[in-house]
Amino acid sequence: MRDQLKAAGLAVAVALSATGIAGCQSTDDNVLTIGATAAPPTLDLVSNAAAAIPQVLLYNVYETLVRVNDSGKLVGLLAKSWKLSDDGLRLTFRLDPNARFASGARVTSAAVKASLELMRGASASPVNQANLAAIKAIHTPDDSTVILDLSNRDNFLLFNLASTSGVVIDPATKDLATRPQGSGPYVVTEFTPGHSVTLSPSPRPWHEGNRPTVRFAYYSDPTSQTAALLSGDLDVVSDMTTPQALSRFTGNPNYRVLRGTTNGEVVLGMNNTSKALSDRRVRQAILMAIDRKGLLDVVWNGQGTLIGSMVPPTDPWYTDLSHTWPHDPVRARKLLADAGYGNGLTLRLRTAALPYATAASRVVASELAQVGINVVTDELEFPARWLDVVYTHADYDLTIVAHVEARDIVNWANPDYYWRYHNKEFNRLIESARTGPADRTNETMMQASRILATDAAGGFLFLMPKITISKSGITGLQRNSTSMSFDLTKVRRSK
Repeated sequence: MRDQLKAAGLAVAVALSATGIAGCQSTDDNVLTIGATAAPPTLDLVSNAAAAIPQVLLYNVYETLVRVNDSGKLVGLLAKSWKLSDDGLRLTFRLDPNARFASGARVTSAAVKASLELMRGASASPVNQANLAAIKAIHTPDDSTVILDLSNRDNFLLFNLASTSGVVIDPATKDLATRPQGSGPYVVTEFTPGHSVTLSPSPRPWHEGNRPTVRFAYYSDPTSQTAALLSGDLDVVSDMTTPQALSRFTGNPNYRVLRGTTNGEVVLGMNNTSKALSDRRVRQAILMAIDRKGLLDVVWNGQGTLIGSMVPPTDPWYTDLSHTWPHDPVRARKLLADAGYGNGLTLRLRTAALPYATAASRVVASELAQVGINVVTDELEFPARWLDVVYTHADYDLTIVAHVEARDIVNWANPDYYWRYHNKEFNRLIESARTGPADRTNETMMQASRILATDAAGGFLFLMPKITISKSGITGLQRNSTSMSFDLTKVRRSK
């Protein structure tokens, strides 16, 4: 029921770009059809950390004790209140007594405990295990109270509980991979891997509202997706990946364009154990060879945000580090010469076969060639091939993929993550931010983000914009991507 994800600790996997096969459109007026581009390989988010799964399921089908709202704040969901002990070692939740699964069963503390135990168990993905690692014991003194005893203070735990690691699964669920069951306002009624997912309103919702049936249809070609919206076969494009087509919708009364922010850092990943890339000067040279503003203009028509570390502006510890390594090909060539590569260097760029990634790889290859780095480009099918070659086996020098998980800077503290990055001071700061005094977390995280920037740990190319386009008359769509969910809990369609 839960095939173990081979890749260890996945926190990438892009809900923003294309994979799978072309979507099949629906003309049923009773169905809201959403065009998306990263198809979930399974619906089992316990063992598989692909971001396309919570894009569909988080908050819509599965709910959590607390959730992240559109402003990035933590608010109650299944829990009506929570309290952290003064020493930071006990977290107590009081459940909303009205909460019900779609099956009609009450959401009890026993169900919460069973889900958390599953998420931190042997069959869970390493990401889920790591997110809940501080939990030492789970107590359920009554049906409405959940008590988490922690082995150490974890200032990130509440936020982790608001994402996939904290979903509460109906104990009656028989098949996590195809028919997940939760307490959200939707239930899965159809799943065709690589093609579509249909969510229907819960037969026994505990939330008010008259919701439409929603169908996610997946497209391998973003141009075809845009055409489908223009022709009326789609009602919504979840994340516009053809920014040059925006002018066809902006100012058009038949459509609504929502612009917001995301957590999606597009990273030029570097294998820090590669012989050349283990030299900081080579990594710095690569960053200085790339005109990131020019790259953003080519890849995203200038839309998005330049960043210099693994931190979006919506994080409380953000500081602008985008100018750490300015575009300077002359200095880049000198750094390469100082590192012993004045006569040239060949690197393998094994990128995810996603529109933004392949477009960015062409720019990167061209600009690195100008400073004496020959780039051999290999586009890998995403997710399966990229996960196997790059993520699991680190058989690459450079790669490009977006990381959409919130606050995923912590992944740089894992030396086994596909970047193979190891910096003792960075790791110390991350651990201090997690377990130290809560009032010092933000400053400590700022220090950690500066280390990633100055050490040229990777290339932080840009932050994905959030551009959602819908037909007029559709309301309740989220403006920002502050979590991994494409939140449909407030969506409505006028007649």
